[in-house]
Parts: sequence; C-alpha cells; structure tokens
Amino acid sequence: MSSPGVNGDPKPPCLPRNGLVKLPGQPNGLGAASITKGTPAAKNRPCQPPPPTLPPPSLAGPPPRAALAGGLCPQAGLPLGGPALAPVSGPPAERPPLATDEKILNGLFWYFSACEKCVLAQVCKAWRRVLYQPKFWAGLTPVLHAKELYTVLPGGEKEFVNLQGFAARGFEGFCLVGVSDLDICEFIDNYALSKKGVKAMSLKRSTITDAGLEVMLEQMQGVVRLELSGCNDFTEAGLWSSLSARITSLSVSDCINVADDAIAAISQLLPNLAELSLQAYHVTDTALAYFTARQGHSTHTLRLLSCWEITNHGVVNVVHSLPNLTALSLSGCSKVTDDGVELVAENLRKLRSLDLSWCPRITDMALEYVACDLHRLEELVLDRCVRITDTGLSYLSTMSSLRSLYLRWCCQVQDFGLKHLLAMRSLRLLSLAGCPLLTATGLSGLVQLQDLEELELTNCPGATPELFKYFSQHLPRCLVVE
Repeated sequence: MSSPGVNGDPKPPCLPRNGLVKLPGQPNGLGAASITKGTPAAKNRPCQPPPPTLPPPSLAGPPPRAALAGGLCPQAGLPLGGPALAPVSGPPAERPPLATDEKILNGLFWYFSACEKCVLAQVCKAWRRVLYQPKFWAGLTPVLHAKELYTVLPGGEKEFVNLQGFAARGFEGFCLVGVSDLDICEFIDNYALSKKGVKAMSLKRSTITDAGLEVMLEQMQGVVRLELSGCNDFTEAGLWSSLSARITSLSVSDCINVADDAIAAISQLLPNLAELSLQAYHVTDTALAYFTARQGHSTHTLRLLSCWEITNHGVVNVVHSLPNLTALSLSGCSKVTDDGVELVAENLRKLRSLDLSWCPRITDMALEYVACDLHRLEELVLDRCVRITDTGLSYLSTMSSLRSLYLRWCCQVQDFGLKHLLAMRSLRLLSLAGCPLLTATGLSGLVQLQDLEELELTNCPGATPELFKYFSQHLPRCLVVE
C-alpha cells in the first residue's frame, strides 16, 4: 500500500477481474451525488366514531362514576368520558439524514463494486463505519506488495504500515508479492487476525526460505489454503518441515526446487488434501505413485499444469490412487496421448471437469472415449488441441450434461462440426476463439442454441460486425465476446 488512509488505516483494496484485490493509488475524487427523499405514503388510519356528546350540565346530572374513572365503552372502544388525552411528552426524536442513515446505507452499498466501495469509504466516517463491515468484503483477497508494507519516516527509518483497517473488514486471505522472511514475520506481528483469522495465504515472486515457510505455517494456525508461486528459495526440505495436516488446498507453481520429493512430502503430510494444483517441469510419473489411500478419499481436484515429463504411465498412477476425482487438468502435459485419456474415462467416472488443453497428441479418438464414459462431465477444455476435427465434435454431441466447451485455436474445426453442436441443448458456454476455418454462415447457425449464455469469438476471422448484430437480435440473453 502506498500510504495510510483515514485515521492511519491503509487504503482499501480494489478488485480487478481475476478476483484479487489491488490496493488503490492516490484517492479518487467522488462525483457529486444526491439522494432524493421520496414522499412517504399516507398512513391508513382506522375510521373512528366521533366522541359521544354529553348533555349540557343544566340538563344532565353528574357523569357516571365509570366515566370519571376512565372506564371503556365496550361498543365503541373509547373512554366513556370522551377520548383520553395522550400524555404530554418531550419533542420527537430527530431521525438522522438519509445520507448517514445506517439502515439505508447498509442496503445501498450492496449495489457498488469493491473498487467503488474503496472510494466511498473515504467520503466520511459514517460511510466508512458502514462499509468496513466484513459482509461487504467477503470473498475478496487483498494484494500487498513488499514496497507497500512500509512507510518511510522523516528520519529515513521504515515503519510497518497499520493494518487495522484490514482487520476491521475481517479479510480471511492475503496475497503477498515480493516479500522476504522478515516481511512475513512483520505481517504476522502487525495483523491482529493473523494467528487464527487468516484462512488462506498466497506468496508470489517472493524470497521466502525454508525457515520462513516453517515460521509462517507454525504461527498462522488458521491457514488451510496455501499458494506458492514463483518462490525459488525454498526447497523440498522446507515442505517436509513446514506442511501441516490442516491444509486442504495447496497450489505450487514456477518453483524451481519442486520435484518428485516434494510430491512425496505432500502425500505423506497432507491426509486431508482436497485440492492440489501443481506446475512443475521436473515432476515425473514416479511422483504420482506417492499418493496414498488417504488422499484417495479426500482429494477431489488435481491440476497438473505443464508437467512435461508426465506420460500415460503417470496417468495410470493417478487414476488408481485418486479414484474420487471430480476435476482433473492435464493442461500442457504434452506427452499424454489418447491412451491416457482412455484410462481417465474408464476409471474416473465421477469427473465433472476435464482440461486437456495444450495436449498436441490428443485426437478425435480421445473425444470418443470421453463421450462414451464420462456421462457426468459438465466442462471440457480442448484449447490448442490441434488434431481435433469435426469428427470429434460429432462424438461430443451425445453428451447431454456438458455445459461448457472450450475449443480455442482448434485449427481444424469447420462449419460442419458446428452443426453437431446444435444438438447440445445443455450448452451454456461455448468458446470458438481463434478457430480460423469458421465462417459467418456456419457461426450464424448457433442462434439455435437459445439457452446459450456466453459465446466467445475473439480472433475468429468469420465473426463479422454483421454477425454480431445478428446475434444481438436472435440471442439477446447471450453474452457474445468479440
């Protein structure tokens, strides 16, 4: 963060499209806004009978004793001596102005994005008090760069920033970029919720060592989701000494010291692991045999990204060790062939998401295996599978549960293949970005998919301005990405 906000607190974060929150720079100005007070509806008051008229004193005797005692007339429900006078009270309590009425603000602020909330929180203390409730920030992750963690004092010394504003909003996850072991220790000491309240930690492009990783996971007992990306100073020994059984989600990418022994540490120390994402160029088929029966029951998501050394033998180890997977990614595993996909389809019948992008050896035969056995599949990613043709799409047309299909840069897909997709009434998302052989005529037939919610045609030569206008008229509920 660049500088503290009001009362010494840091500025609230901003939300980019990827779901992470970036701290704003200089405070943005707030345009003039007005809140018009509407005319309240008239209250419906019950029609009451007029008070009884008493005869003149000269013609009537003294009023009944019950009237003097304030008794009620059962027929009219009124005091027998006429309507009772209301007790005299002080002046009515004044309501706060609408602009600071917390009840109104609590409903109004739900309509603003996270970035807008960051600006609105700087308007006044009343707005900030309402906006700093944790409910407005649930699911957001602040991103803190190393240079934003300190402020320079007049004497040249550095002081760690005040994180009280983050604690007030109850953030349960943080992304720290470019930090060292010392920075992490300072964060733990200065963030009030670090010991138990932080559930997720992400370290990116950081110089954390084995000792720093061990201290972080030992001190932050609430962390159950851990991400390490571009951290090249910790080793496999650090994983052995620091990983805790409480971790249920682990992501490791672009860490050069991660190889087969790291997978052994993960499999032995994380019996409750539910989700594992691994991008490691030196992991081999042997590592995938380390998973035990404990992970077989708990692990439901496995992402092997650009693991170039993994072959069909590694796929065999995966399907036998992790039979309960519901999401599997082999993206960039360039040595996996149709035979590996056949093993997946025959043994992982619970799969709902399968990613085979950037697997150049995958052909139409693999899609036949997928269509025949994976009846629960809802998402299929085939980006850059350059051997996929219209024949493969004909196999997929029988999949009644498929909702999302990605065919980015599948350079052999033609208009005839799109006709097979018209029978897939369950499709909600279709990506044809970069498919060079598709024409406007073939693409126009997609209007038959009336339940389609998103259609991506980026870098598609056949997508003309006339076609987009045609889609806007015949697919009004579909988001067409140009």
